[in-house]
Amino acid sequence: MASKGLTPPGSANELQSRRSPWLLILAFCAGIFVCWIVLSLVAVKSLPSGLWTALTHRSQQIDVSQPSVVNRIQQLERLETVVYSMDKVVTGKRENSILPDFLAGDRLLLLVHGEVIAGIDFSALPSSAVRIDGKSVRLKLPAAQVLTTRLDNDKTRVYSRETGLLVPTDPDLESEVRREAEHQLRSAALLDGILETAQKNARSTVTSLLQGMGFEKVEFE
Repeated sequence: MASKGLTPPGSANELQSRRSPWLLILAFCAGIFVCWIVLSLVAVKSLPSGLWTALTHRSQQIDVSQPSVVNRIQQLERLETVVYSMDKVVTGKRENSILPDFLAGDRLLLLVHGEVIAGIDFSALPSSAVRIDGKSVRLKLPAAQVLTTRLDNDKTRVYSRETGLLVPTDPDLESEVRREAEHQLRSAALLDGILETAQKNARSTVTSLLQGMGFEKVEFE
């Protein structure tokens, strides 16, 4: 006997019919939630600009305690504030007390290009050098100093060399002239006031740093 096509309890069609109302309810709730978010954003954006700025403003907090200020300044380390450049002709020679130069002399002209860098070394700044009073800070800067003096080897060259007929070329003469050139370069920079300019520029740099930390008044001793 052929069996009739009966649908067993719990079949796929029955389960689908049970889930449909809940799916519709969830979809409806999700739609309402999305609409609420969109309307909220539109309402907030339509607020006056001043109120919107007040609501979204983020305050900045910077530690302006004495240890923090000292540490920030120390991080400047060797602050280079002035670069002094110069071109110069430096002469060096060897002479004989008896024979003339064309026989026993050695003369060198060096065309020098070099620079002197000055600034302040903040790496060892003591805590006692910084005094803080509310929004005011008073600082005792270390003295400016020449940090480096160097010749530009690419632009420094021997302009002329004259060696006597009876003597060999002195291999040490050029090195001595280079050392003398560095000395003259340093002396010229000092005479031109490089240290005073370095101190002034350092004050400007530190003032900008401290004002950026929130101080309204910056003084130097």
